Amino acid sequence: MSLTIGQLKLKNRLLLAPMVDVTDLAYRSICREQGAALAYTEMINIGAILHENPKTSRMLRTSAHDRPVGIQITGPTITDFKKVIPHLKPFDLVDINCGCPSVRIMDNASGSYLLKTPLKIARYIRILKDAGYTTTAKIRLGFKKNNVLTVAKAVEKAGADAITLHARMAHDSYNVPADWKWIKQLKHELGIPVIGNGDVSSGHSAAQMLENADAVMVARAAIGNPLIFRNIQHYLKTGKEIETSKPERLQSFLQYLALAEKHDIVELPRIKSLGGYFLAGFPGASQARQQFMQLKTLEEMRAFIKSIDYNY
Repeated sequence: MSLTIGQLKLKNRLLLAPMVDVTDLAYRSICREQGAALAYTEMINIGAILHENPKTSRMLRTSAHDRPVGIQITGPTITDFKKVIPHLKPFDLVDINCGCPSVRIMDNASGSYLLKTPLKIARYIRILKDAGYTTTAKIRLGFKKNNVLTVAKAVEKAGADAITLHARMAHDSYNVPADWKWIKQLKHELGIPVIGNGDVSSGHSAAQMLENADAVMVARAAIGNPLIFRNIQHYLKTGKEIETSKPERLQSFLQYLALAEKHDIVELPRIKSLGGYFLAGFPGASQARQQFMQLKTLEEMRAFIKSIDYNY
């Protein structure tokens, strides 16, 4: 089943979440191949975009095949949002992060801090809409759960094309279960598409969320396992779960290394961190990760991955 968000018509209702140090152009490409209908850049602070440093330029990199693509931004001031408008042209959708719980981000009056000021979020949305962008906001439940409805209605009234709810409180860590009843509540209260986020890790959980949401945004379950989108689609069609095999995971990581090199976005510390996820969940994985972390070049990484015994 397709979904329309503003000017975008998506082929299905599965979205890849914006994730710091994960959703670069190479990773988005693999997830698209496996069935993600929409993928986002990692969250980028507007100040970093305006400064145009090399790292941020790599984060902003996209391509003709990276479509549709959303950019997720956050920032503390109206002035910042006005200044960043020209930098957003390569993207099909602009998402405002109003849910990042990082202390560093919140101390900058960004991320989850914005949930304290729904009218400011609304002004940000209007700035982007007036500039002609398909605009969405990603929020959390807030600092008090009854605040989520106030924020969500302000987002809708401002003209947003959709809203994503990560169904945890602003300060909650991932060991606190997502409270999906609020996703259902927003779906009941709002007239714009509601995208659910939080604790989707299988076909079954995705199907459950889709009972009360217009789309599912997959986050942590996609780290090291881009085939999660294929697996979810299989469940939605057949009612049967399938798992990603070890060979499939390792092959996906080799594909990621090739794409990172192709698009000139190689950052070895980040690649090592991400590689640890691809190597997780199998017998002998701990030892393999320790060895992997000692490698110093892409060539060494490729050779190591290819040398792993698929059967151990």
